Amino acid sequence: MTDNQASREALDFVGKVAELNRQLADVFNSGNVEIFTQMNGTIKEIYALQHGSEDYILQSVDEDCAVIYGNFDMIIAVLRTTENGEIDKGAQKAIDKLLRNIHKATVNIAGAFGLI
Repeated sequence: MTDNQASREALDFVGKVAELNRQLADVFNSGNVEIFTQMNGTIKEIYALQHGSEDYILQSVDEDCAVIYGNFDMIIAVLRTTENGEIDKGAQKAIDKLLRNIHKATVNIAGAFGLI
């Protein structure tokens, strides 16, 4: 494999990151927190592809992936603290910030892959 060729694993990974970015846009546009279930599945797939990979490009985005994993875990923690599933202003502000952090990480990853 040359430097200009990406591994199948890396291509699958970047596809999943693009899918996550689309899901983020859907959450921002609709406010539908049920999309978090889809996001959780996508993040698990991203983790499975990236975590422990020997592919240099996947190793190089480890820091941004950690941002995605950690911020999503915090979103779930915030949602678990809400009463009867009602998201108050404070929780909404926290979730919005965490989602923006995830979005920034997906943009950074896209940049690392030369997509933007």
